Amino acid sequence: MAVQAVPTKGNLMNTKKSLALAKNGYELLDRKRNILIREMMTLIDHANAIQQKIDDAYAEAYTALQTANVTNGFCEDISNAIPYENGLKLDSRSVMGVEIPILTIEKQEDHNYLHYGLRTTNSAIDKVYTKFTEVKNLTVELAEIENSVYRLADSIKKTQKRAN
Repeated sequence: MAVQAVPTKGNLMNTKKSLALAKNGYELLDRKRNILIREMMTLIDHANAIQQKIDDAYAEAYTALQTANVTNGFCEDISNAIPYENGLKLDSRSVMGVEIPILTIEKQEDHNYLHYGLRTTNSAIDKVYTKFTEVKNLTVELAEIENSVYRLADSIKKTQKRAN
């Protein structure tokens, strides 16, 4: 039920101001929604490309692991020598008020340092270590992008509700 207003010049001016403000607010929310959608589509394209890379990297890593298991026997003891990853850093950036995570992995200073002995291993173990390091880096990148897409989609939904 509409609110009845007395037809005066003051009420007409207030109604025009209110209408102009509502139109301006809708335009701003529409621009925000368009920018968020554009950002999300860019991230989705990037996520699809990384997903393909990560699938290939996992396939190569497990093939290398099978080869290492055949040539060295089971590699469980060797894998226990690899230290846990604790160099993951979380930052964030803002896109139209939406906090987007930025994950980074600190590079090891001793990249040439081996965590396992050379007497009981061969080059297949080195290949497994390299492949799974690549998988780890791609997984971090994919997690960052998927979390960003989720947050953007949630914000787009909220913005659409507010605009309507």
